[in-house]
Amino acid sequence: MTAFAPDSIVLNRKLPLWYQVSQSLRASILGRSPEAPLRLPTEEQLALHYGVSVLTMRQALKELEDEGLISRHRRRGTFIEPSARRGSPVRLLGSVDAIVAQQSGMSTELLDHGTAPVPAELAEYFPDTSGVATYHRLRSDEKTGEPTNHARNYVLPEVAERIDLADLARWPMTKVLRDGVGVRISRITDTVEARLADPETARLLQVPLLSPILHYTGVTYDEEGRVLDVARIHYRGDRFSFTVTLDAH
Repeated sequence: MTAFAPDSIVLNRKLPLWYQVSQSLRASILGRSPEAPLRLPTEEQLALHYGVSVLTMRQALKELEDEGLISRHRRRGTFIEPSARRGSPVRLLGSVDAIVAQQSGMSTELLDHGTAPVPAELAEYFPDTSGVATYHRLRSDEKTGEPTNHARNYVLPEVAERIDLADLARWPMTKVLRDGVGVRISRITDTVEARLADPETARLLQVPLLSPILHYTGVTYDEEGRVLDVARIHYRGDRFSFTVTLDAH
């Protein structure tokens, strides 16, 4: 059996090194093959692999230990917990106005649009549809011009026929559907996950490969329970935070 081999990472000096290393190692642990060994390399070997100090490596490992992904044993080494699995994403329900407000205040560039087969991972949302309209947009800070997120929307063809492309350059998709197309939205289900930037996201958002990002999926339903749009948005991890306020009453 070959030794556990964590992915490499290009470190962003603007973010804490221990955090970046812990997230990279976390992704390697959760994405490992079933036959991969449970024992991790030594602290020194991992520190050399990532190009950080042993102290930074220990801080990264402590984060994973606190999360329950690894256990550390004196003289024996560090081991992946056999039960370590990717956790369920956080799911939120909010008002349409709140979603529109969150998506507003940025300049938007429509990178491309067209039609495509329904992606396999989205088939559950479009059970009676073989193809969807697609829109890919890049959003930037209006003041600095710095890219903040890029979004892909998958929209029912009969709804997309009524979309004015000019609206996509000035409005969030939620507002386009509600105010431009005139559909009645009943609810939007949001899912937010922590991920690492893939090559496309790193290039578009001008961040190092594998730097932390927030991955958002928003599913928009009409009053009949039909899915109108699925949005998948990648946000820069150093420009966005995620806050939840719960009312106990």
